[in-house]
Amino acid sequence: AAEHGGQPAPERVLFPPTFSVSEIKNKQRRHFMFLRWKQQQRKEKLAAKKQRRKEREALGDKAPPKAIPKTIENQRVYDETTVDPNDEEVAFDEATDEFAPYFNRQTVPKILITTSDRPRGRTVRFCEQLSTVIPNSHVYYRRGLALKRIIPQCIARDFTDLIVINEDRKIPNGLVLSHLPEGPTAHFRMSSVRLRKEIKRKGKEPTEHVPEVILNNFTTRLGHSIGRMFASLFPHDPQFIGRQVATFHNQRDYIFFRFHRYIFKSEKKVGIQELGPRFTLKLRSLQKGTFDSKFGEYEWIHKRREMDTSRRKFHL
Repeated sequence: AAEHGGQPAPERVLFPPTFSVSEIKNKQRRHFMFLRWKQQQRKEKLAAKKQRRKEREALGDKAPPKAIPKTIENQRVYDETTVDPNDEEVAFDEATDEFAPYFNRQTVPKILITTSDRPRGRTVRFCEQLSTVIPNSHVYYRRGLALKRIIPQCIARDFTDLIVINEDRKIPNGLVLSHLPEGPTAHFRMSSVRLRKEIKRKGKEPTEHVPEVILNNFTTRLGHSIGRMFASLFPHDPQFIGRQVATFHNQRDYIFFRFHRYIFKSEKKVGIQELGPRFTLKLRSLQKGTFDSKFGEYEWIHKRREMDTSRRKFHL
C-alpha cells in the first residue's frame, strides 16, 4: 500500500494477454476456463448485436444495408461445370440422354426396390416405407441372387429403375440407383436414416397420390445428371390434391431427402407435416451403363484425398 501512495494494491493479473487456455496443464481447470471464455465471447457478441440494432433503429431509413454473412455456400469455389439453363449444349444433352424418354412422357416409371442379401428388420421396414413414397414401386427381398442376374430380369419385366438398399450391422448404409436398361448407375453412402415412428410430430400415413418433386441446388453438370435420375423415379404428372411433396435438397454435396404434406391454414399461410422416412445421401460414384463392379466404366468417382482438399469446393 505504501508503494501506491497509501492506496490498496491493484489485483494481480492471473493471466497475461498472450496467455492461451491450452497452456493450462490441469484438464478440469482447462475445461472450466475454456467454458468461461466461450461464455464471455457470447456475451460480447450479443452486446454488439444489440448495439447495432439500436443504431439501425436510430438512423431509420438512413441505416446502411445489412452485411451479408460469410458462409461456406456463398464463398464456394467457382466450378466451370456449373449448368446454365439457357445453354444450347445442355439442352441438346438433355434431349438425347438416357432420361429423355421419361421427360418426353414416352415411358412411365416402374421401380424395383431390393436389398442386400438377407436383410434385417430395420432395412425391411425402410424399404416398405420407401415404396409408399415412390409410386409404382415394388419391393423384392433377394436371397443369394446376384445383382447381375436381377438386372436382365428387371429389363424383361419393363422396370425403368432398380434401387438396392445395402446394410451394415443391421443399419441401412448404402443405396445403389441404376437406370434401366442402359444406365447410368449411381452409388451413394446413406446415413441418418429415420423411420416414420422415429420422427417427432409426424403426420398421418401418406396416401397413394403421386407426390410433387423438388430438386434444390443441383447446379453442376454432375449434379444435373443426379437430379434427373431422382426426378425419373416419380411419374411426371403429380396429383396436387394429395398435397404431398418429395424433396431432394443438396447442400455441400450432401443430399437430404424429406417427404412432407402441406396444409393450407389460410390464403397466405401454409403449414407442413413430415411424413417420413428421411435419410441423407453422399455420392460415391457414377457409372456408365448398368451395375458392373469389375468392368464398369466410371464417369465420376469420389476420391477423398484428392477432392476434399478445400471445404469450399463442391461437385454437385
